[in-house]
Amino acid sequence: MAHRPLTGEPLALDLVNTEWPEHGRMVDHLADPAALRAWLTEHQERLGPVHEDVQAVLEPLRYTRHAIRQALEEHDYDRLNDVLAHGLLRLSVDDGGPVEHSELDDEAWRPAWETGRAFLDLVRTAPPGRMRKCDGPGCVLWFLDSSRNGRRRWCSMSGCGNRAKARAHYTRGRTD
Repeated sequence: MAHRPLTGEPLALDLVNTEWPEHGRMVDHLADPAALRAWLTEHQERLGPVHEDVQAVLEPLRYTRHAIRQALEEHDYDRLNDVLAHGLLRLSVDDGGPVEHSELDDEAWRPAWETGRAFLDLVRTAPPGRMRKCDGPGCVLWFLDSSRNGRRRWCSMSGCGNRAKARAHYTRGRTD
């Protein structure tokens, strides 16, 4: 199982960050059935019970990952709308208050659909401009900037942040 470079982001960004470049090739964390099961289990509260056949949810999740990345980078929402078309949300009220029921055309799409829905929730609730792509050269990771001043630039200080600081230090030393 590959070590993911950035975890702990909101569900939709966490899905986008399951693919990253490493040693000149793209790593797809979800391609490993054990890693896919672990990712689904990690997000079980939002996604629902882990599907018995994790391979059945793989392609819908990959499609959704691409759809969210396309929405973030190109502001193109067609694929995301395709994902959301696989289900609908029914609202009702009972003694405990409002209740949401999701109905899907195929249960294998539930994790993908719930992740697409989580992306919509994030777009609706995140402060403007706080969903960002890392400034690190070649980095494809996305994060929600929750810093107080809203000036976070890198996916992590231990990775891209340190490399940027080292480059700046090296450049300053060569011009002195």
